[in-house]
Amino acid sequence: MYGVIMFRTIFLYAVILIIFRLMGKREIGELSILDLVVFIMIAEMAVMAIEKPSEDLMHTLLPMLVLLLVQITFAWISLKNKRFRDLVDGKPVILINKGKIDETMMKKQRYNFDDLMVQLRENDIRNIADVEFAILETSGKLSVFEKEEDSESTVTLPLILDGDIIHENLNTIGKNPFWLKKELKERGYIQTKDISFCSWQNGEFYIDLKDN
Repeated sequence: MYGVIMFRTIFLYAVILIIFRLMGKREIGELSILDLVVFIMIAEMAVMAIEKPSEDLMHTLLPMLVLLLVQITFAWISLKNKRFRDLVDGKPVILINKGKIDETMMKKQRYNFDDLMVQLRENDIRNIADVEFAILETSGKLSVFEKEEDSESTVTLPLILDGDIIHENLNTIGKNPFWLKKELKERGYIQTKDISFCSWQNGEFYIDLKDN
């Protein structure tokens, strides 16, 4: 009995390592909700298989392989479809914009001032007045940019992702799609669907075309 438990433990350990390897590389702090759900389910299945050595091991391996297939499929769809990616992973949001706290956005994210202060301290920020921008990432991590003296610097805002115009970011900088298309056309980019990534910062564009 103990030999079976030891074998199952080592075997499932190797299987889980392979599954996580196939799912791709991500830091623990950057896991999406989908990643977290899959990891928890796989861990639960492995524990049950070890605790019940009399049950057929295939009853555990088959659901694990199904979850692996689902995860890889969803990851592929996320690469091709921004709307699906936003649905699964969510979108980063600006909580502090040019030194001004966006309380409305904080409420939408169910994010309170205690959360904000904790994450600012984790970023070695002693005074909230020193913050120019704070962005809540999809992982829940807060990215902080401090104010710079005599600088009108702005945060990099993606305006196009995978060929889709990001209207929220255009609204943030006070522009519209007609302005964006006009600016791109002047630079020789006719179709936004051909653009993989386009960002705007301090009046400058960064544009990357899709690979053929």
